[in-house]
Amino acid sequence: MSELDKEVVDLVWGRPSSGAVSASIFRRWAQGFVFSENEHTALEQFEGGPCAVIAPVQAFLLKNIVFNRECSNWRQMSEEGQKTALCSTLSEILESACSSPSTGFCLVTWAKGQSPHTSTHTNTQSQSQTQDVPEPESSQPPQEQSPTALAAEDLGFERFHSDIHKRTVMSVTDLREEVLSLYHTWRGCCGVLLFLYSVILTKGIENIRNEIQDTMEPLIDPVHGHGSQSLVNLLVTGHAVSNVWDGDRECSGMKLHGIHKQASVGFLTLMESLRFCKVGAFLKSPKFPIWILGSETHLSVFFTKEMSLVGPESPSEQARRVFQSFDPEDNGFIPESLLEDVMKALDLVSEPEYVSLVKSKLDPESLGIILLGPFLLEFFPNQDSGIPDSFPVYHYNGLKQSNHNERVEYVEGTALVLGFEDPMVRTDDTPVKRCLQTKWSYIELLWTTDRSPSLN
Repeated sequence: MSELDKEVVDLVWGRPSSGAVSASIFRRWAQGFVFSENEHTALEQFEGGPCAVIAPVQAFLLKNIVFNRECSNWRQMSEEGQKTALCSTLSEILESACSSPSTGFCLVTWAKGQSPHTSTHTNTQSQSQTQDVPEPESSQPPQEQSPTALAAEDLGFERFHSDIHKRTVMSVTDLREEVLSLYHTWRGCCGVLLFLYSVILTKGIENIRNEIQDTMEPLIDPVHGHGSQSLVNLLVTGHAVSNVWDGDRECSGMKLHGIHKQASVGFLTLMESLRFCKVGAFLKSPKFPIWILGSETHLSVFFTKEMSLVGPESPSEQARRVFQSFDPEDNGFIPESLLEDVMKALDLVSEPEYVSLVKSKLDPESLGIILLGPFLLEFFPNQDSGIPDSFPVYHYNGLKQSNHNERVEYVEGTALVLGFEDPMVRTDDTPVKRCLQTKWSYIELLWTTDRSPSLN
């Protein structure tokens, strides 16, 4: 294994005490990007772990399909359409991860003559049948057939790294052409890992280390096999930061990196409802109404076609975000000494006499703090959000076993976003609902299925 390969392995998998990555964890990650037989635009995940890559790719894939004016029915797609959409999405993520166009884009693929579908195709195909995974299309020439199941048992971690190589392209046009030409590689054995390695080397190992908060924490947990928040953020934003709040924060003299601009697709997490973290506006309010949802163990995707949900940031939303940037511990208040800085940041009148007047009004008991609620009410009262009362929504979970009848399909529903809690329309208190309540406090979900979709 080359020195570069070792750096990638250490970054992705860490340095397990045994010196080798668990065979079961590697096998779980060694799948390709495979479309569901039951939902033409949904990717299928065979086992736990690779959702950290598959869910972000699915979110961008939906963005490119659902909001494509030329796509008349976003749930119906030919094989050629799947190829175009997937490769366009992978290229987009690689472009976002590229720190410097002058260094080009790196694609990691099989070394010539080393692709598993030329050396272990028969074994892998038989394995795919035992795992109830779709067989490769028979219309493909035999030499191009890529197994869609998990990696063959005899591939293994060491051999995988000895059978791959990297190539560099210098322009976006060449990148898109190369990614398209590698379609069968992406959808075949280890396609997810090959793409992940491509993103990492395109971004640059040193650049990733500079962004990760704890450089000793690998991108894939060596014990449980799940992807880190840094990995998810790298794919969603192009930056491998470890946190989900807006901007950088100081803590005990150490700078902690967060999200620095509005993302194309969003991220919400059940962990916020449990007060383990705080997701900032750049991920909560993305450019498109598509959100990756995080549970304790899995990632799924919630989306709608209602663009009004992600309209330009309103003055009150901007004020809330700015105020919270001065309240890093999410206390819901700031010291009164920071009020002038908040008002300046929002281009409000900030003359000392006026600030003093506002302080006395917002802190009549002279407690020395300014609460968020009264501050917004003072400067941004009665603002209409412009969000419709109800709109169609969809939920995606790539794991067969987490879907009704073990069929990977979108679950349809209707969301009601209210300005208050209405006991007349209250729905079940499910993990999906609790996750979405971190963005819409009074949301109710009416699903067309008998049971609520699963976050896990």
